[in-house]
Amino acid sequence: MRCARWRWVPLALAREAREKSAAPYIDGAVQCQLSAHDEGEHFGLLTDNGAYGTALWLRWRGADEPELVVLSDCPVAAPGRDGDGCCLFADHAKQHTWEDTHEEAPCTS
Repeated sequence: MRCARWRWVPLALAREAREKSAAPYIDGAVQCQLSAHDEGEHFGLLTDNGAYGTALWLRWRGADEPELVVLSDCPVAAPGRDGDGCCLFADHAKQHTWEDTHEEAPCTS
């Protein structure tokens, strides 16, 4: 199950994110993409960074100011010949996105 935490993207960070990517639009709020957790850092996907194998994420902890981070894609795929790739970043905590329950939305939503 995915973390239920959401965070507004400050306007200045949304502008910076648009400058760092080819995306014409950045969402005004993001949901943490990690498995359910209450403590620690949260990560919301903003956009593909344009560079192969990286993405631009919003990282925050509690009420602290969020920041933009460029992270490498998780290289792990589900077992099997046609296994889905993980939609998170390298070295993320807990389970991969393909290990989530089937009711979760895919990373392309």
